[in-house]
Amino acid sequence: MASQANPLLTPEEYLDIERRAEFRSEYYQGQMFAMSGATGSHTVITVNLVREMSTELRRGPCQLYTHDMRVQVSKTGLYTYPDIVVACAGRKFLDEREDTLLNPIVIVEVLSESTEAYDRGKKFEQYRTLESLQEYVLVAQDRMLVESYRRQASGQWLLTTAAEADNILELSSVNCRLKLADVYENVTLPA
Repeated sequence: MASQANPLLTPEEYLDIERRAEFRSEYYQGQMFAMSGATGSHTVITVNLVREMSTELRRGPCQLYTHDMRVQVSKTGLYTYPDIVVACAGRKFLDEREDTLLNPIVIVEVLSESTEAYDRGKKFEQYRTLESLQEYVLVAQDRMLVESYRRQASGQWLLTTAAEADNILELSSVNCRLKLADVYENVTLPA
């Protein structure tokens, strides 16, 4: 018996399904992809980042969103849910529901074993097509390491790493400074 291929969805069909769904799924090239759950370390790091970044951003023009804010990469058709997204004045959404952000300034992904290659590779390749994106931050959960890619005036991306508890990660596009000790607070890292 021949297996039937799943029919491809349009972005509109995906959004209709996704807005009614109990669990989140990403979308790319006509297909929906279920998202896996997070580990304890992933969750704690994300909460720490939200706490610290919210404190830094609270009086400025920028707004922090958690993993429930969908981002559309218009040029590639990707719909995804980054761990943390920051958008500033002039935020643009797909429609009046304001559940799909079009112009993030900063995207943060906490890496997991199952998604690290995708987050570093194909996903970053697509994120780079967002004209608004100024910084892409990757946070390891198995060791103290934060990598920040910052778009330069030339269009190239400059990598800065922080790997010690007293290191400061500076997100200059949104005027936010994070101490790694705070990012990894209450996280048990492997020896």
